[in-house]
Parts: sequence; C-alpha cells; structure tokens
Amino acid sequence: MADAPRISREEVAHLATLARIDLDDAELDHLAPQLSVILDSVASIAGVAGDDVPPTSHPLPLTNVFRDDVVVPGLSAEQALSGAPEQDQQRFSVPRILGDEQ
Repeated sequence: MADAPRISREEVAHLATLARIDLDDAELDHLAPQLSVILDSVASIAGVAGDDVPPTSHPLPLTNVFRDDVVVPGLSAEQALSGAPEQDQQRFSVPRILGDEQ
C-alpha cells in the first residue's frame, strides 16, 4: 500500500476554524493522529475495491416507492396556532437564537 495519508496539526486547526470549533493546543495535538488513523482506514478500504467493483451506497439495490401526489385539506392557520403559547401575525412566535452575525 502507498504511504498512508497524514493530516498535520495545522490542517486540523484549519478544519476546526472552518467548522467554527475552538480547539486548544492539547486538543489539536490529540486530534491530528486520530484523524490520520481515520484517513488510513478509508485509504485501506479504497484499496480493496478494484476497478471491477462499482461504487455503491447500499449492499442491495433500492427502489423508491412512489404514490400519487394528492391535494388534501390541511389545517387552517387558526387551527395550527390554536395550541401555540405565543403567536404573531398568524405565525408561531419563538425566541431568537441567532445573533447579529447571521
């Protein structure tokens, strides 16, 4: 097998920044070898499948079961909001969870 893929501490820090995960130095030192092991495992699996093995997402073929799209009556806004603790202009009122950065 070819040289196993390695991920550096700096690459882990970059991925953490992209994912908005704050990692300290000890966590970066701990995660880099673990992610390298994961990459090694994926590479070994990729090496087993030859060109004659087609890529699949499931071991057995799947078939979607479709049904006709039939319009049926739904709830009115009043019915849907009847159990809501708070409502505003025919909408559910919920607390804001995102800051101004979003």
